[in-house]
Amino acid sequence: MDRTKQAEVEERRRLGHSDEPVEDALVEEFHNTVTEGANRLNRTWRALVVTGLFGGIDVGIGLLAMLAVLDATGSKLLGGLAFGIGLYALRLAHSELFTEDFLVPINAVVARHGTWWQLLRLWGTTLLTNLAGGWAFTWLVVAAFPRFEDVLTESATGYMRDGLTLETGALALLAGFTITLITRMNQGSSEGIATLANSLISGFLVVGLAMHHGAMTSAIIFGSMHAGADITYLDWLVWCSWVIPLNMLGGLVILTAPRLVRTWELVRAERDAKAASPAEEDARR
Repeated sequence: MDRTKQAEVEERRRLGHSDEPVEDALVEEFHNTVTEGANRLNRTWRALVVTGLFGGIDVGIGLLAMLAVLDATGSKLLGGLAFGIGLYALRLAHSELFTEDFLVPINAVVARHGTWWQLLRLWGTTLLTNLAGGWAFTWLVVAAFPRFEDVLTESATGYMRDGLTLETGALALLAGFTITLITRMNQGSSEGIATLANSLISGFLVVGLAMHHGAMTSAIIFGSMHAGADITYLDWLVWCSWVIPLNMLGGLVILTAPRLVRTWELVRAERDAKAASPAEEDARR
């Protein structure tokens, strides 16, 4: 190691608890995401299905809160803030939302604590069960509160009216980015009040500003379909065909990829530690 590099290492040791080339907070956050990501990737099929279903149900709780506020105030921003109640329930119940999986399990896979097949299994199962849970729960919401039918129909029509345009495409990109960013923010703090604040921020931005989000917006669309809106399942599938890929692009390219570049030294160190652990185990034997 040359003198300049050695001096840099010594300075990092002096200023923080770690000699890694990133801030201590990022080191802790990275290791937290790798651990949590590995846990998500290694869930059983039963756990994946139940977790995803409850993710869709929690989104339905947020929808119910949004409808109550929209019906009383007519304010989309306040309705979006109320939707955050469902996202907070999702955090507390350790349920799973599809776009939350664009950062945490990726870190685990890249650090070789999981496989790409496990990641695809997680994504596919979570998306399908989110949608199924949301579909079922919104049917119950519409059956229990028929007075919200007009509000639901108006909201869903706003999402479905324009199709894929520059504006709606950008809204889908931003939705994926925003939820992934909020996921990263949650990894940076274990405080309960921070989790609540992040959930409300998510609802305010994504739903209050009418961004297109595959799972959350689908709950609104499903509710309007249950209420008799002139929207077919084919219309919804066409909408999903561009919204979900753009959600993924927003979360993976705009945030996750630069984050990996920022912490690449940590990724390499984790890979080396993972590769060394079997050899160490053999030596102990």
